[in-house]
Formats: sequence, C-alpha cells, structure tokens
Amino acid sequence: MMLESHRRLIDEAGAAAEKILRTAAAGSPFLVGCHFDADGLAAAGILSKALCRKGASFHLRVLKQLDPDTVDFLSKSAPETIVLADIGSGYLELLEEPSKSKDVFILDHHQINGKINGRLTHVNPHLFDIDGGKEVSGAGVAYMVARAMDQRNLDLASLAVVGAVGDMQDKNEKRTLQGFNSHIVKDAVEGGCLKVDTDLIIYGRETRPIHKALSHTVNPFLPGLSGEEDNCLALLTSISIPIKVGDRWRTVVELTTEEKKRIMSAIVENITSRGLEGSVAMNLIGSVYTLLQEEKWTPTRDAREYAALLNACGRMERPSVAIAICVGERGSTLAEANQVLSEHRKTLAKYMSLINERPEIVENLEGVCIIHGEEFLNENMTGAVSSLLSSSETFAPDKVMVVIAKTKSGEIKISVRATEKMVKKGLNLGLVLQLNAQKHGGVGGGHKVAAGAQIPQPKWREFVEDLNRAVTGLLR
Repeated sequence: MMLESHRRLIDEAGAAAEKILRTAAAGSPFLVGCHFDADGLAAAGILSKALCRKGASFHLRVLKQLDPDTVDFLSKSAPETIVLADIGSGYLELLEEPSKSKDVFILDHHQINGKINGRLTHVNPHLFDIDGGKEVSGAGVAYMVARAMDQRNLDLASLAVVGAVGDMQDKNEKRTLQGFNSHIVKDAVEGGCLKVDTDLIIYGRETRPIHKALSHTVNPFLPGLSGEEDNCLALLTSISIPIKVGDRWRTVVELTTEEKKRIMSAIVENITSRGLEGSVAMNLIGSVYTLLQEEKWTPTRDAREYAALLNACGRMERPSVAIAICVGERGSTLAEANQVLSEHRKTLAKYMSLINERPEIVENLEGVCIIHGEEFLNENMTGAVSSLLSSSETFAPDKVMVVIAKTKSGEIKISVRATEKMVKKGLNLGLVLQLNAQKHGGVGGGHKVAAGAQIPQPKWREFVEDLNRAVTGLLR
C-alpha cells in the first residue's frame, strides 16, 4: 500500500505538470535551470525529453549555485516561465524577485530554507515529511512531474534511477534504492527499461577489464586496491581468476558466482591484513541497476557507471555532453563523455595524491578535518574530493570532512560531508550550513549528510570555526 505522504507528493507533481502543460500549449517558452552534478543533469535530461515531446520551446542553463548574480540573470531572462531542477529549495528568499513577474517552478529535493512568495510552484519531498536526502533525488522529482505530463515519459524512469544513484541515495542495506525511489524503480522495471540484481558493485562492471574495474572502485575505498591497478591484477592472479578469454579482457559481468566468492574472500583478507574491518568489503555486494535499453558493454548500461559519466562531465565543465547523452545521443558523443571521465579520474587521483603527500594542507579541529585546497583545487571538484575522503574510512573517520577551494571570483567554496552515524546523533549539515552561511554573508545548504556553501573570503575562517563548534556541540 502506498504511503499517504508519497501519494501527496505525486499529487503535487501532477498539479505542477498541469501548469507546465498549459504554458506549453500556449506556446510560451521556458527557461530550464539545473544543477551541474549527475542528479541535476539527469533531471535536465528528463525535463528536456518531456518538453520536447510536447513541442515546447525552451532554453537550458546549467547552474553551479543560486547566488544573487544567477538570480539576477533569471529575473532578466526573456522566458516568462522558469523551471529549476535539483536546485532552488534552499534559496526561496533569493527567488522572490523573479517570482514576482515570472512563473517559477522548483522541482527539488534539498532541504527548504525560506517561504514561498509570488508566482512560485514548489515540488519537494520535504514538504510531505519525505527525506529528500535518502528517498528521492532531484531527477526523481523531475521524473514524477514528467510522468504526470505524459505517460510516454514512463521510459524516463531509468534516468531518474541514474540520478538517484549519482546522488548516492543507495547508501542503504545492500545498496538498494528505498523509500519513494522504490516507486520509480518499479516504473522502470515494469516498463522494461531496468533490471535489478544482487551482485558485485564494482565500477566499470560492464566495460572494463576485471582488474581495472576493481582498481577504479572507490565506494567503498579499498586500501591497497583502489587506484592500484597492479595490486588488483596480482590479487586476481593469486586466486586463479582468468582475466582474458583468448585476446579479449573479461569484465565483471562475465564472472561466475564461484569466482565472485573467491574475489570477495581475497578482498576481505586484503582489508583485514591492513588492520581494517572486513565488513567494509560487504559494501561491494548489493543491488545492481541495469538499463536494458542500452547496448551491452557500454558505460550507460550500468546506472552507477552512467551516473559517473554525467558527474564527470558536470565537474569538468562539459555539461552539454552529459545532457546530450541523457537525451539519447551516443556514438561520438559517448566517446567524448568517456574521455571526459578519464580526465576527471586523473584529476581526482592527482588531488588525492597531493592531499596524501602534503600533510601541511590538512588541518584538524575538534570536530572537523579541513583540507585546504585554496591554492590547487578546482572549485568544481570539492564535492567529489570530500565524498571520497569521507567514504574512505581511513581519513579522519570520526570527524566531519571539510574541503575548501577558491572560486574564480575570489570567494571560498566549501563542501562538507558527514557519516550516517553522525546524522543519527542529530547532525544536519544542510541546516548547519544554511544558518552559518547566512550569518557570514554567504549561501549554503544541502542534505543532512552532505552540504556545501560559498563564503566571502574574509569570513571563511569565522564560518569554519562556527561550523566546528556546531558539530562538536551536537556530537559530544
């Protein structure tokens, strides 16, 4: 039986869809704005397909954040209807000005800050006591609106699943999407777009040689294996796993059940030999989401690999490539996305090496661990670095991870990550960053476990010290 809160969210999405359809039928153009991570780009793909199917005219804009300059652009834009996906809920007061003269739709899942004003339609799971950080992503909210616009859009459910795993909403038992996401998964499965299995969750399971796939697995981070291709090859050789069939490399999807068991046992032994709990390896077993309408042996076949492509394109300032993939382009576009992904991984590996080699850039306070990346870290990469460090379980595991970089405008970009254990103790990073950012003249927000902020350079130190006090006060 569907929960009443879930039904109310579906009804709200339906009401928003009706308004969007009326605007499309009148021939009025749209401005669609989306966040630049995997979830936001998947949402953009969903809305683009849905609007195209209705013959609507729209301009798409990818946004890194909502700040006064961005909102000023929205206010002065020609379209009288603005649709924001995976962004906006934390900045309702900023959006008051454009909503005075334009119809503004916010399709988001982040925590809410401010009150609805003007001509603003707000679809957000938090309005119905549904946790947007765990139960439905921005792409999921966009999908529910698209689904209500036209039943043909049921085929976009699998793209919403990509957005959800890209937003790491699979941090549940057996890495399964739960809560409201289960309705979207059901749509995709029943529509013949998706298959769900319990299997090894190893990055590149469809496309990469087994040893390369294992070395590229960073969630969970496997010391001695993650990023260590030679070590992965040696491990597979030591347990007699054939890595080739003739001249062709085998992939993870070709492993037998018995081979997978041997690999898991070897990984557990490797982890425990380094003084870590073998249970970390159990995060490698869980729900695998396969997009059945995608070609086998391609990176868009596996939802997590698809999400990694989108995230890389967004972070490496190539979001147009990601959106092209989402709306169906393959061939040379997919090859370009793969190249961007390779560049993204090399960049991330370089940053991780710098952090490990330069202890002077690591600052430990009582409740937070700060990575000072002002001099070398691209502002687009702070989220990826903080997530990787937080998930490693070997780098300040009992502290909130704070990664900082300098923006092109000279402000300080901050990405913060907590653990589920901290959240269970009452920590809500999104709320903490909202309040502290406002106090220090910046903007911030996000989810309980992951959030970000942008702070004027002269105020960032006060911001971090206030954050440390808030965290230690809650976690004592």
